[in-house]
Amino acid sequence: MLRKKSLISIIRKNGEIFSLTVPGLLYMLIFAYLPMLGLVLAFKNYRFDLGILGSAWVGLQNFKFFFNSEDAFRVTRNTILYELGYILLSTSMALLLAILMNELKKKYLRWYQTALFLPHFLSWVVISYITLAFLDQQNGFLNQFLSWFGVDPHSWYMEKEPWPVILNVVALWKRIGFAALIYYAGIIGIHPEYYEAARMDGATRVQLARHITLPMISPLIVILLILAIGGIFNGDFGLHYFIPNNSGMTYATTDIIDTYVYRALRDIGDIGMAAAVGLYQSVVGLILVLTANYIVKKMNPDHALW
Repeated sequence: MLRKKSLISIIRKNGEIFSLTVPGLLYMLIFAYLPMLGLVLAFKNYRFDLGILGSAWVGLQNFKFFFNSEDAFRVTRNTILYELGYILLSTSMALLLAILMNELKKKYLRWYQTALFLPHFLSWVVISYITLAFLDQQNGFLNQFLSWFGVDPHSWYMEKEPWPVILNVVALWKRIGFAALIYYAGIIGIHPEYYEAARMDGATRVQLARHITLPMISPLIVILLILAIGGIFNGDFGLHYFIPNNSGMTYATTDIIDTYVYRALRDIGDIGMAAAVGLYQSVVGLILVLTANYIVKKMNPDHALW
């Protein structure tokens, strides 16, 4: 009883602060927790005329539909490899960029921050048109550039081989600014006395970054990596659907679980299968987060999420 009163008094005393969490809590409730009631569809043969409760139970048939298909291995492989590539590339480049930003004069920094952060606010639809301006067969900037060296124009949207590189470049361009600002915020929180003492001992800028900057922000790096690992199975639908322009010729190297399920739901209308794959992604993502956090906790408990 005393503990309950204590909690109520804390809420009353910090009511303004707690009120700031209301929009975030409502967002999580509406878009994350309420939709979980629909997970039952993964085990039912859903029919609109019967509704959720009236539809027949089919057990694991919806999961078998996906895993027995010839595309299951391909889209799962693509999802994992692409997300691992995005994580490694964006993390390493964002760290490098944040360290370089820390060396800039403050009066120039805001211009670099604005330029880097702008792509984060662009939708994938807008970025797909920017990509089309580069890759268009007739008027694309890239084909015009290659023509200067006598290279014939490429039909990029009809070829599957270049897309792993293209998607990684586009993803890096959109994501690096936001990630770099997060790491830069961690870097400016390091006390300047560490750098001053190292400079007095003759440390170079590379040594400062290696022996002070990276170790000091390593907890931030580890936390962001753990969260990113949890999202490996939840591929970026907008990136893989809009940037290749949903071209069937590129499915071999651009298709991921999300785009495959979307097309299956659009063409077949199998809601049960879509729910089953969504549940599969969520469960695997949870296992990955728990596993990554467990490994980090064994190596260094101070760097783990919990």
